Amino acid sequence: MPSPTPPRQSHRRLSSTRAEMPTTTRLLLPLFLLLHLGAAHGRLISDDGGGGGLLTTAAGDAVVLRLPSETETEPEPDAAAGEGGCEMTYGFLPCTRTAAGNLVLVLAYGFLMFKSATYLSAGSELMLQILGPGVVGGLFLPVLGALPDAMLILVSGLSGTKEVAQSQVLIGMGLLAGSTVMLLTLLWGSCVVVGKCDFSENSTAIDSQDTKAFSLFGSGVSTDVQTSYAARIMAISVLPFIIVQIPQIFKLHSGHRLTVLLGLIVAALLLLAYCLYQIFQPWIQRRRLEYSRLKHVMSGLLRHAQKHAFGRLLHEDGAPNVPVIEKLFHKIDLDNDGKLERGELQAFIIGVKFEDVDLDSNLAVDQIMADFDRSQNRVIEKGEFVDGILRWLEEAKRSGGGGGGGAYSKKFLQDFHTRTRDEHNLILGGEDEEDGEAIENPTWTCFKAILLLLLGTAMAAAFADPLVDAVHDFSNATSIPSFFISFIAMPLATNSSEAVSAIIFASRKKQRTLSLTFSEVYGGVTMNNTLCLAVFLALVYVRGLTWDFSSEVLVIFLVCTIMGLFASFRTTFPLWTCFVAYLLYPLSLIIVYVLDFKFGWS
Repeated sequence: MPSPTPPRQSHRRLSSTRAEMPTTTRLLLPLFLLLHLGAAHGRLISDDGGGGGLLTTAAGDAVVLRLPSETETEPEPDAAAGEGGCEMTYGFLPCTRTAAGNLVLVLAYGFLMFKSATYLSAGSELMLQILGPGVVGGLFLPVLGALPDAMLILVSGLSGTKEVAQSQVLIGMGLLAGSTVMLLTLLWGSCVVVGKCDFSENSTAIDSQDTKAFSLFGSGVSTDVQTSYAARIMAISVLPFIIVQIPQIFKLHSGHRLTVLLGLIVAALLLLAYCLYQIFQPWIQRRRLEYSRLKHVMSGLLRHAQKHAFGRLLHEDGAPNVPVIEKLFHKIDLDNDGKLERGELQAFIIGVKFEDVDLDSNLAVDQIMADFDRSQNRVIEKGEFVDGILRWLEEAKRSGGGGGGGAYSKKFLQDFHTRTRDEHNLILGGEDEEDGEAIENPTWTCFKAILLLLLGTAMAAAFADPLVDAVHDFSNATSIPSFFISFIAMPLATNSSEAVSAIIFASRKKQRTLSLTFSEVYGGVTMNNTLCLAVFLALVYVRGLTWDFSSEVLVIFLVCTIMGLFASFRTTFPLWTCFVAYLLYPLSLIIVYVLDFKFGWS
């Protein structure tokens, strides 16, 4: 089952791919056929044979396909089940009692939920142009990012009898716990590995310098202090879990329903406070804006150098043309002393004339100095300048500006400049009063955003229930507890695109991009602990279900507390810290297994 996504808010925002409708349509058609045929084991047999086949009406008309059972002799179907011993969701989606068949259904429905999250992410980015980063990034996007997971949690205990809901709600808890643990262990550790840089003498990571291989103490990542604040907020967000566990902690025989209600209220209040705080203190949006401005400075200077007869910055094979870069250095170095001072850089930037974006030249100089001046002597030497330009060119190539077949076209830097300009305007548009200039066609942008959001929401609502049913049936067919299936598989399905985006973003090996990455990880967990938990507790309270998830809550509490405290009071993480995060993942599974199956906590 899918899991909640990092700030989702911005985790979906770091770098998401936009959905293309024709391509998706071609993908969904064969997938729909796969849902009907994938688990049929290559044969259709009649109903009276006890297998699968076509369900028929009294008149003999074929109505819908039912997947066959694994054996001729199968358990007695539930009262609500159809003739095949399994109940078809909505009366037409396929079902099966076999392990292989349900595995196919889990994968297929998981893919559809992944597409739902993709549409919501793409629509959210378009809404960013309309509503601005304050409201969108702080309130709208986080809720939309968590929507697929919240929907899956909701349907896990919404349908069927109270007894069925009590058994299926464990899937929702598995998703909630699995998503939180995956974000803070596997994804967190992977971001440290791919984002690691060499440490300086004062134990801070040097941007883009990675020469010490896998030195456990000599390399790692650094984040800003705001990121540690996000970690503290995440640690505080476990409070509702503690409240709802009070009867178990003190072995009380009453008050369970009251503490569930109290936990629900606290989770809702924390969610509201977190969203309002993000609106009025939009750290992530400001950091993204700063990075967007730097990228626009990069693209503008590179394009200017390419256009004004210095020569091509890249050869046909994509290799950098160092002599041309050195020519650019000497052009900027007006006093020919082999060093670039602030005044020389500012004169050059003013001469570039970023006519398509109102760019502060002082801010641009500050960003270039911070990015290039590795020796911290307030001047940029030739070697530092060449290294900086080479990093910028690599950044441009990673952004997809290269030509096909290994050749880099003359439009390479122009395309990169256009993309970064649009990205800058998109983010800045929410803060500027003249929003209309940043949106070429606001009516179409609004229509497309609403369409994508509606499509993503509809898909999440439509396929959450069958995915939960498929996981539950797969658990029954394999005798694997549904918690472990949802804990391991569903977060991978729902968070895969966000995880890949976070890792790619971390691979840029810059403090500000790493700060943004980790902030979104912590934000995603905070949304799990507030929005998704609130949905879960509301479900338990309204349906009168039993809250009996002590081992699962303990795992969430331990992982959030350990990683939250670990990241709250430090901004530098050596490479060895990734092993702490990685080890917490299997440890979480072991804790749940031992407590539930050896000590009988479940």
